Amino acid sequence: MIVSFSTALLFAVITIVLVRAERVSTGNAVLVWLSGFTIAGTGLAGPVNHLLTAAAGAIAHIH
Repeated sequence: MIVSFSTALLFAVITIVLVRAERVSTGNAVLVWLSGFTIAGTGLAGPVNHLLTAAAGAIAHIH
């Protein structure tokens, strides 16, 4: 079964959890930064979305 989520929604949830848990370190701050581009739909959103899609695809193919 394939489940599809909006990347904006996914990163918004991740960002909220990280901020509420006060766990925003350097690595987590990068996720927050990337989610900002995804949600805002800026000119950099396209390449960021392609990067995230490629990373998700690579993770999905790891067995």
